[in-house]
Amino acid sequence: MPAFDAYDGTRLAYHLRGEGEPLVVLPGGPMRASAYLGDLGGLDHRRRLVLLDLRGTGHSAVPADPGTYRCDRLVDDVEALREHLGLERMDILAHSAGGSLALLYAARFPERVARLALITVTPWALGMPATAEDRLEAARLHEGEPWFEEAFPAFEAWLKGDGGFDPVFIPFFYGRWDAAAQVHVADRAGQANDAAADVFLSDAAFDPPATLAALARLTAPVLVYAGELDGGPRPELARRVTEFFPRAEFTVQPGAGHYPWLDDPEHFAARVDAFFAG
Repeated sequence: MPAFDAYDGTRLAYHLRGEGEPLVVLPGGPMRASAYLGDLGGLDHRRRLVLLDLRGTGHSAVPADPGTYRCDRLVDDVEALREHLGLERMDILAHSAGGSLALLYAARFPERVARLALITVTPWALGMPATAEDRLEAARLHEGEPWFEEAFPAFEAWLKGDGGFDPVFIPFFYGRWDAAAQVHVADRAGQANDAAADVFLSDAAFDPPATLAALARLTAPVLVYAGELDGGPRPELARRVTEFFPRAEFTVQPGAGHYPWLDDPEHFAARVDAFFAG
């Protein structure tokens, strides 16, 4: 298992998949081990994926200071990975909550970013969270599914703070509730560090005005990728993110949820590869 030391001595692991030019991949969760990303729909046939396990997740060590789980403080871990890999600039793909980490990295180290793909990213770092209504609007697109009538009230109660997390509504996060999605859910046991996730999203981690000002000077091309059926973010919210970059493009994958590489692997891998190929 390849690994390196972060700035504070925490040992961080990463996973290599495929061959070709390296593509650094930042997982979401927040603070979920990179295992859930798999091969990103076969993207490893086109690029050498470098899948980072953030500190305290997967095969990476637990830090001495839990405060280092904060999103802005994880930026230094990403920079340490770049230095370890010996890359002058790097292509970055970030999923979900990992997108806020990627945005903060690009704001602080714009000269180190070659290309950046933001996959179904809720832009907390830009002060643009997905709302409960966004998520419910997306959930209603699944009306007619055999599991909808039981799942929707539980999902609505959870989003409004009137109920706890219930596995019954997990299908809302997927474009298709098929065998691949169900295996993906079954494999998630032990992947998440919930205590670290709370620290990751600390209010002090984000300064949206400063981040937006810095990103306006980013020269790297950016791809903002949304799923048609995703609630976090809805395509409309994702599209707004493109307004803050000088060189950005936007795409929506039809029928996709929060994990688009599961819903249509070939579509996902071809579209993302085309972006990184320029």
